[in-house]
Amino acid sequence: MAFYSLDPAMGQALNALVKQLEAEGRPGLEASLSLTWLRLDPDPEGPPPRGASWNGDCLRYPASVVKLVYLVAAEAWLQRRLIEDDPELRRALETMIRDSSNDATSLVVDLLSGTSSGPSLPPVRFERWAQQRRLVNDWLNSLGWPELAGCNACQKTWDDGPYGRENDFYGVDRNNRNSLSTEATARLLYAVVRDRLVSPPACARMRGLLRRSLDPLARQADPLNQVDGFLGGGLPEGARLWSKAGWMSQARHDAAYIEVDGQAPVVLVAFSEGRAAAADETLLPEISRRLLSLDLP
Repeated sequence: MAFYSLDPAMGQALNALVKQLEAEGRPGLEASLSLTWLRLDPDPEGPPPRGASWNGDCLRYPASVVKLVYLVAAEAWLQRRLIEDDPELRRALETMIRDSSNDATSLVVDLLSGTSSGPSLPPVRFERWAQQRRLVNDWLNSLGWPELAGCNACQKTWDDGPYGRENDFYGVDRNNRNSLSTEATARLLYAVVRDRLVSPPACARMRGLLRRSLDPLARQADPLNQVDGFLGGGLPEGARLWSKAGWMSQARHDAAYIEVDGQAPVVLVAFSEGRAAAADETLLPEISRRLLSLDLP
């Protein structure tokens, strides 16, 4: 059973939106796009969210959205005292989320797994190393969420690409790349928003890192603001945004929690694949703008 209740009106609206967006000059969008859209009860103790998905269970390369997984895992490790809480870890977590730093992510993954990058290893040592690198996957599996089935979060993120043992770990034809679905990502973000993972203080810290400024001057001063060209770019004036975006040559993704006065809070996750989607700076803002403008009960 899904963690949200399917809403037929939301499903019809989502299907119509995807088809309309493709008809506007985005051939193949129906296959290359995944969306999960949730409307939350204003009361955190209220009923489960209502929602709908388009290709929501499709596993796709998540790019930097996987950093949301590593953020939550770091808080879970800290709670279990598997790693030490220190200023350098906090600095890395902040830079990983706010600036999407791959260097900071490398440190976080090393701490979570007890591994480090380097040259190729002999087979026995490499297998031990690989087993350690799957610890985040083991933790995800321990949550028992059906949405996480088949998901993979064991790789670092790169500016150039993996080398040595990291390249070996990617596997033949990159078949061990990270993979997430919008359903899994939406459930993770929903849990953080509603204090249902790790602990309420940990969720509050994570929300603090995920909060995005919608001030135009702040966005203009930050070329990597994770708002323009993403879901935050379509929000109305006065909205509030918590998000983690991912962008590369073959993907443009975003996972967002959105509050707009007078409307139900929203969790919206969009994964779009392919060079055309990656270069399309209007797609994700259009998705959020049109969905938030709908008059639904």
